[in-house]
Amino acid sequence: MPTVVITGVGQRLGLCLAEHFLAKQYTVIGTYRTQRDSIEKLRAMGVQLYQVDFYDQQQTQTFIAAVTSTTDAIDCLIHNASDWHDDNGILDFADYHQIFSKMMTIHAEVPYQLNLAFHPLLMPKNDDQFADIIHVSDYVASIGSKKHVAYAASKAALENLTLSFAQRFSPNIKVNAIAPALLAFNEDDDESYKTKARHKSLMQTEGSFQEAINTVEWLLASLYITGRTIHLDGGRHLK
Repeated sequence: MPTVVITGVGQRLGLCLAEHFLAKQYTVIGTYRTQRDSIEKLRAMGVQLYQVDFYDQQQTQTFIAAVTSTTDAIDCLIHNASDWHDDNGILDFADYHQIFSKMMTIHAEVPYQLNLAFHPLLMPKNDDQFADIIHVSDYVASIGSKKHVAYAASKAALENLTLSFAQRFSPNIKVNAIAPALLAFNEDDDESYKTKARHKSLMQTEGSFQEAINTVEWLLASLYITGRTIHLDGGRHLK
């Protein structure tokens, strides 16, 4: 039975990925920071869950130790855990420092640590087999963001890690990233915001979590793609 590790399974894409791989009979290991009804649902379905605040280095190390001591092999590692901070307001130096540090921790430092720590578990037993690491980036990594400077910079760092780990872990571990723009709206998004957001892409719509899952499956099936960032943006780059 193959094993997938997914960070941030409590909601949205992470939750959909966990449910998808469960349906495929994978052993699913997931992390979450906030207790939600969805977590109890996943636990009842058999997901091996760890509550981890990745801003706490001790909790990160405890999670790594728990997985490495109880898991023989990992077939796929998906870095989905994320956070979001608006640094466009009036903030003092301490605020700037904290936001930038947190964004770099969750989007770059933690994937860096987990990739290195889980490398032995990701190594296939046979030379003709492959394991996968998939980083979930963001469309803004390639264009920047005037309202979310630290967030965009940290996602750009994650895409650079994709390049470096693809080189370091080749040829038997493929390392790729997906960079969505708009997959799904939040429940509290109003109609005016939705209309404006849809018009930012050529496709004039949101992508859906299934679109991201399809891309993950495509990357897993590939025998020849590594070190790439796949953009799921509906053609925003051409607007």
